[in-house]
Amino acid sequence: MTFRALLYLGLSFALVGLASIVVWALIAGGARLDWNLLTGVPSTIDPNQAGYRPALLGTLYVIGGVIVLILPLGVGAAVYMEEYADSTKWWNRLIDVNIQNLAGVPSIVFGILGLAFIVRGPLGLGFVAAAGSLTLALLVLPTIILSAREAIRAVPSSVRDASLALGATQWQTIRHQVLPAARPGILTGLILSVARAVGEAAPLLLVGATVFVTFDPRLFSGGYSTLPVMIFQYASRPQADFRLLAAAGVIVMLALVLAMNAVAVWLRNRYEEQLSQ
Repeated sequence: MTFRALLYLGLSFALVGLASIVVWALIAGGARLDWNLLTGVPSTIDPNQAGYRPALLGTLYVIGGVIVLILPLGVGAAVYMEEYADSTKWWNRLIDVNIQNLAGVPSIVFGILGLAFIVRGPLGLGFVAAAGSLTLALLVLPTIILSAREAIRAVPSSVRDASLALGATQWQTIRHQVLPAARPGILTGLILSVARAVGEAAPLLLVGATVFVTFDPRLFSGGYSTLPVMIFQYASRPQADFRLLAAAGVIVMLALVLAMNAVAVWLRNRYEEQLSQ
């Protein structure tokens, strides 16, 4: 009974916190919710006509790159660790411990890593959106690896035994039986990873997303910005109109996160229904 009360208490805190943010953003930034907010470009002179279009496109580029990178790398690493790696070998245990530790490293550390090795170092991509995608992919990769491993581990061993008994190879068993059964859990990890990546600003501040761009960004050239960075820039200005614009940007970012999560949840529920049939 006590444990259940603690669960309800924690859930209540989370819901009240989320509701408070949404209500505050609607009250503070509701007056700026118009079409120009999405299609307009940033301005330091006229906040009433300023918009988030370059930052919105930059966010979509960066997050799209993150999804393309983390899905094959994260699932591939999880398949190796769960299906092929020998847990008695010390190097596999070392990899396992390091993945778990990387999930708790502060995001600013990944920003410094991205600045040293992706922007300036061996890769030398420069301050472009692709560098932001790579940096955020490194940040959330441990999360999707751990969630994918849990999803693969939850598939009953009888499924593997039955497939192998019918003559399938280990890879055919993984590809046609294990991964489809683990797909809902993998999508859950993807939802958590993308939601964290969308809201990150600290690592992007180090890899070039501080540019006040007034043009549509590209993935591999030119400057770029993202919604969290633009909101930070507007919120730090002393004029009240810019703070109102920052609150409206919070609503846009929440809507973007909810829309992306809704698509992932729909896909997860669809695969769960297919598995139950």
